[in-house]
Amino acid sequence: MLAVTREPFSTEKASPKILNTLLSLRKQGYSKSSLKFVSKALKFLSNHCNLDNPENVKLFIARYDSASSYKRNLCYAYNHYLSYVGLSWTSPKYHASNKLPKIPIEEKLNMLISASYPSLALKLSISKETGLRPIELCRLRVKDVDLEQGIIYPQTAKGGSGRALKIRAKTLRMLNSYISKHNLSLNDKLFKGDSDYYSKKFRYVRNRLAKKLNDPSIKSIRLYDLRHFFATMLYHRTKDILFVKQQMGHRKIETTLVYTQFLDMKDEEFTVRTAKTVKEASELIESGFEFVNEIDGTALYRKRK
Repeated sequence: MLAVTREPFSTEKASPKILNTLLSLRKQGYSKSSLKFVSKALKFLSNHCNLDNPENVKLFIARYDSASSYKRNLCYAYNHYLSYVGLSWTSPKYHASNKLPKIPIEEKLNMLISASYPSLALKLSISKETGLRPIELCRLRVKDVDLEQGIIYPQTAKGGSGRALKIRAKTLRMLNSYISKHNLSLNDKLFKGDSDYYSKKFRYVRNRLAKKLNDPSIKSIRLYDLRHFFATMLYHRTKDILFVKQQMGHRKIETTLVYTQFLDMKDEEFTVRTAKTVKEASELIESGFEFVNEIDGTALYRKRK
């Protein structure tokens, strides 16, 4: 058996059957994220029911107070266990609810970034500007970034197509400073920890800010909402659903089409700024403003609130 420290999943409190199920999946080439979820799900189920009794497991999942999507994922994990131990069941049918994501306003996202310590602020800025999945961001190595042009070439998760994602000049300066400060080489990971660690630190800062400002709406923002924000803004700006699909790394256009439903944005939802010099215009563009028109030598820019 391989050393415990080399495994992409936790072996703590894992029964021999669960451990061997995970090792079997690893040999079949399952991703680290899949192995981690199956490990967590099987340990959870084993704490509440007898894994070698499919009807007992089925009853527990049916009675468990959770979303249908999570119950479906528990069944997915348990199917792997049954396959390994040679048992079978008639898997219950649970379907994920078709619920639209809630898109946070940019002002709240910027407040979260400002309230974060430097490395987390950098992560959140990259997430907001590229729509990277948390797991994709945490996999990044220095060599995956063009540090002159500010283009990120991530390892796309979930079998999606490769992408080239642009970050803003301000974020690129932060990134170069971070790499220099930590003396990172080309093959080094950009950030310590995995997506769970990223999510944990985000929730801590988010909850602290919500309490400080007495604003419960901030506490409802999820880390994945930065990805939804990116996709919504990209489609609003380009009206090119295929481009959005490619930039998001989606395999199916149906996954991307949800963002077309957020197109109805009224003018009063925009912040308007003016620029008379190239420097002023550059600063607005770097801050996410888009050019609208020019009147009497003054350029008008706008950005969604």
